[in-house]
Amino acid sequence: MAILRKTPWLLVFFVLVGGLFGGVVAEILRAIAPTGPISALFLQNVPIGITAPATVDLYLLTFTFGAALKINLLSIIGILMGVYIYRQA
Repeated sequence: MAILRKTPWLLVFFVLVGGLFGGVVAEILRAIAPTGPISALFLQNVPIGITAPATVDLYLLTFTFGAALKINLLSIIGILMGVYIYRQA
């Protein structure tokens, strides 16, 4: 069995994949789960970042900046699972 070298990039990879997996599961559950207090707890998004883009107009060039993260409980669980898998590798 191959042994993985634990690099910081591998940790970032596992955290991103875990967060994406949790977000995808949350979106699937949002479409099929009935609404209720438990559903609201797991599926409610908290946007973090610049939700409205900031624009800088220099007459010749226009720059638009914006970034936002939509975090929910299942995304956090996915991130924690990614860290756990990294530690076990």
